[in-house]
Amino acid sequence: MRIQPVVAAVLFAGLVGCANDPAPTEQLKLTEQAVAQAQAVGATDEEPDLVNAQTKLTQARADMADQSYKAARMHAEQAELDARLAEARVLTQKSEAQVAQVNARLERLRKQLGAGQ
Repeated sequence: MRIQPVVAAVLFAGLVGCANDPAPTEQLKLTEQAVAQAQAVGATDEEPDLVNAQTKLTQARADMADQSYKAARMHAEQAELDARLAEARVLTQKSEAQVAQVNARLERLRKQLGAGQ
């Protein structure tokens, strides 16, 4: 019965692999900063990407408490990307609004110049 030593070796390798995952403390800091930045530019809880980021950050913190560092890193990375997406969407909306304002002003000027001739 040589199957048992092989199974034991595979289980041991799996445990060692999990034990070697360092705590993703730096990634959590980056994620927290990304969420804060998204909120600073105007993302609110009405922005689905920000809600996703906050949910995944909460899960990453829970994973850290459970010492599930690989899962914590994965959730923290996903949360960071969601937060950055929320930030980008907010900034894009603001830029589009500014472009619309400039276009409206240009149109008013064109009309004024046309009426003056």
